[in-house]
Amino acid sequence: MSEIAVAVIGARGRMGATVCRAIEASPGMHVVGAFDVGDDLGDLGGAEVVVEFSVPAASPTNVGYCVARGVHVVVGTTGWDEGRLATLREQVAAAAPARAGGGVGVLIAPNFAIGAILMMRFAQQAARFFESVEIIELHHPAKVDAPSGTAVRTAQLVAGARDAAGLGRVPDATTTDPDGARGASVDGIPVHSVRLRGLIAHQEVLFGSVGETLTIRHDSLDRESFMAGVLEGVRGVAGHPGVTVGLEHYLGIG
Repeated sequence: MSEIAVAVIGARGRMGATVCRAIEASPGMHVVGAFDVGDDLGDLGGAEVVVEFSVPAASPTNVGYCVARGVHVVVGTTGWDEGRLATLREQVAAAAPARAGGGVGVLIAPNFAIGAILMMRFAQQAARFFESVEIIELHHPAKVDAPSGTAVRTAQLVAGARDAAGLGRVPDATTTDPDGARGASVDGIPVHSVRLRGLIAHQEVLFGSVGETLTIRHDSLDRESFMAGVLEGVRGVAGHPGVTVGLEHYLGIG
């Protein structure tokens, strides 16, 4: 069985460099191209799969470039709102077959840590049982976007579960908040972002009802925590043509 040829876009960033090392150390795959800002992507080194960890402003162009050339893409960059996803789905539908045959697959993963994926799933399950919910995400101060993609995805899942259960809005009597102390609102779910030196990536989901609270928390203490999920994405993306949002769909817990 031949090895999967993988290229990495964003290879000189912290995550991209970690991805390159993880791929080279993993049986069944190897790096054929490492690209970053200003590099000519060319034929992507002949890659079958590209792992894309860039910045939100550049990611749609990078991913579109890969898709147009019949290359599967595993995307860890955040900022993929519904408008961008709709455009991407059109690009995938119009793309030539993948280099290895079949349709092109694109995985958009708000988080690759297995624990974070379970945290989101558990929060979705808990959402219908509690009147109140808020999300706090905590990251290093070099992170350029807020709220995090994981927090946005969690809020969407929680909001969907609450809607399905017939719950109303999260209770909140606040009428005056000129400085935004109550945080952002994502699908009606309050989300708060912390940027603090010494952190990597952390999130907690707080639920409350009369007389009890529940906190579901996940902590990534090293970027290596994301690598098992990235490798799973690389192995699985060719078998999932079209656009998939969330690694959980590759793991059987979607």
